[in-house]
Amino acid sequence: MPPETTPATRVRIDTFDASKGLDRGRPGWVEALWYLAKSVFFLSALPWPQFIKHGLLRAFGARVGTGVNIKPRVNIHFPWKLELGDWSWLGEEAFILNFEPVRIGRHACVSQRVFLCGGNHDYRRPDFAFRNGPITIDDGAWIGAQAFVGPGVTVGIDAVVTAGSIVTRNLPPGMVCSGNPCVPVKPRWPDPEPPAPGQP
Repeated sequence: MPPETTPATRVRIDTFDASKGLDRGRPGWVEALWYLAKSVFFLSALPWPQFIKHGLLRAFGARVGTGVNIKPRVNIHFPWKLELGDWSWLGEEAFILNFEPVRIGRHACVSQRVFLCGGNHDYRRPDFAFRNGPITIDDGAWIGAQAFVGPGVTVGIDAVVTAGSIVTRNLPPGMVCSGNPCVPVKPRWPDPEPPAPGQP
């Protein structure tokens, strides 16, 4: 029998240029130092005190608010492209691939094994060029466990993304969103917001 043949591919990964479409933001030696710090204090299962994690992130250029809670085994690619708002949470094994800036708002929750993926490749180009984008998780939003949020996405204020959902487009504020692709399903708050104290 003649040997099995495979169709020729138009993809040319050997022509991919990692220097185009990605600003790493810091020299290589800084990135190497971050990888060392990350391996010890962030990827470890040990529950290091929050002030150590906050201090390291700030030292590497992250903006970290008050009361931020970072669980063990959180993988942050570029801390200098990360903003964590007051009282935000990062659950165990969350992965933030922030080739572009990622902003997580105040009182926002990113649950276990969530993948915030700010990196991508253009499948329409044979050289597999980068097609990266920023991610914003607005104030009060909750990203459920094992959800995927892609580049260029904004999750609106108080929105909820249910566990395992795939988010590739912006999501509106105040909605529970679910599925693949993730779409709004119902309002998060069934009743109107109560009036502030002293208001009628």
